[in-house]
Amino acid sequence: QVQVVESGGGLVQAGESLTLSCTISGLTCADYDMAWFRQAPGREREGVAHISWSGGSTEYNYYVKGRFTISRDNSNNTVYLQMNRLKPEDTAMYYCAAGSVREWYLQPYEYNYWGQGTQVTVSS
Repeated sequence: QVQVVESGGGLVQAGESLTLSCTISGLTCADYDMAWFRQAPGREREGVAHISWSGGSTEYNYYVKGRFTISRDNSNNTVYLQMNRLKPEDTAMYYCAAGSVREWYLQPYEYNYWGQGTQVTVSS
């Protein structure tokens, strides 16, 4: 049984940093593309960052590029999202996902396995 578990969310002030972690069990992390998504109330789920199975390729949402960094440790089946210079508009539930991407790295339908999410709230 595949389990995807996110952690590290919380309440911070604008300009501060947070690091999210995602631990996967029940599959070999190194075999999959990994990504972080987020969803704010009343909005669609959007892709934030993607990392290839080797970690050699990354892609970012326009709004987070330069502030967020995705990384992975395949030996520990863990993926991270370092978030710097957080803004109130970054407030959302953040989800980790695993999949074998065919075309679009930041589209939810490309991913098969999802966690329950971790809440990030940024106050102004």
